Amino acid sequence: MCSPEDTLARVAPALAEHGVTRLAKVTGLDRIGIPVWNAMRPNARALSVHQGKGITDVDAKASAVMEALERSCAERPRLPLRTASASELGTEVCDTLDDLVAIGHQPLDHGCRLDWVEGRDLTNGKVIWVPYEAVLLDFTRPSHFWQSSDGLASGNTEREAIFHGLLERIERDADTLWTLGRIEQQAKTCVSAADFRDPVVDALTDRIEQAGFRLQLFDMTSDLGVPTLSALLSPAETSARRSLRYMDVTMGSGTHPVAYRAALRAITEAVQSRLTLITGTRDDVEDEVYDSQASDLLRRKLDLRPRAQVPKDLCSVGEGVEAMLVRVLDRLRQCRIGRVIAVRMNPHEDRFAVVKVIVSGLEHPEGRRQRRFGARALSRLLVFR
Repeated sequence: MCSPEDTLARVAPALAEHGVTRLAKVTGLDRIGIPVWNAMRPNARALSVHQGKGITDVDAKASAVMEALERSCAERPRLPLRTASASELGTEVCDTLDDLVAIGHQPLDHGCRLDWVEGRDLTNGKVIWVPYEAVLLDFTRPSHFWQSSDGLASGNTEREAIFHGLLERIERDADTLWTLGRIEQQAKTCVSAADFRDPVVDALTDRIEQAGFRLQLFDMTSDLGVPTLSALLSPAETSARRSLRYMDVTMGSGTHPVAYRAALRAITEAVQSRLTLITGTRDDVEDEVYDSQASDLLRRKLDLRPRAQVPKDLCSVGEGVEAMLVRVLDRLRQCRIGRVIAVRMNPHEDRFAVVKVIVSGLEHPEGRRQRRFGARALSRLLVFR
């Protein structure tokens, strides 16, 4: 893997091409001090402000830059299109992605002609065609499909981008399943940051506590066995408050085959979420967020204390991206998740790679889709009932 310094050097010439006009360090707007950076694209077709977080400034800066580039590539992908109906594709494999159909639309008829793009099924290495609109991220035009950055990721190489995109899909699946549980079940997943026995996790926890905040971690790892953590950040004196605003409590989540790295992702994302609200620059933050009060359920979560063990690592510390990706794909096969589709969004670019990872067998985050839940969530709901 490249260092963040090398990554920034490689992609710097591409920033102007993709409409990035400004990079800003916003860490100092909060008192916690964990690095967060913003990247601005004023002419974006979706979000115009992108954020990055990390252990160091250069980590956070590279994170913000790569998010801006991946969104730009998804808004204006230069992909060869093929216009046909599913029936006309004949013996060629295609997926109409019915799980991603937007509210107000129906699954595609196999006789309907539309634009397709080429993807690859990572479970067998074969070409598979998917609807172009399902990978596009352009809020300026109507779409038959739910437009989301879920599974969209960038990297120094295509395999690295696939790895990050797949981890995001696993994270969203785990979060959906965990959220469906009753608070009594969620309480059993609360873990202590100290139990990761990692000096960086300890340092972040100390910084958060010294700034007057409390950190809670929850093990959301699903049956897939890929460590997934959720972080909850709240004022230390929360229990003494009669009123608590929704924006006073922020959350973050992270997935990684090595558990402590999943925890680092969750913690830094929770800090980033605070700065999202403090800066007020994100296009997708509604005014109500600043006025609404924390729910009773959220306040009950703030009273939970660690009682679980940290999740087991899926991979060994020090394994490379390729080895970890292979291990994660093996887990998906073992759990019979089905197709894992990767679409390269910038095939003619050699300075960085952007990929859209589609895994219909995993649950999606909340969004304007015709189908809110998939089979995994529905089976979980039946068990809970």
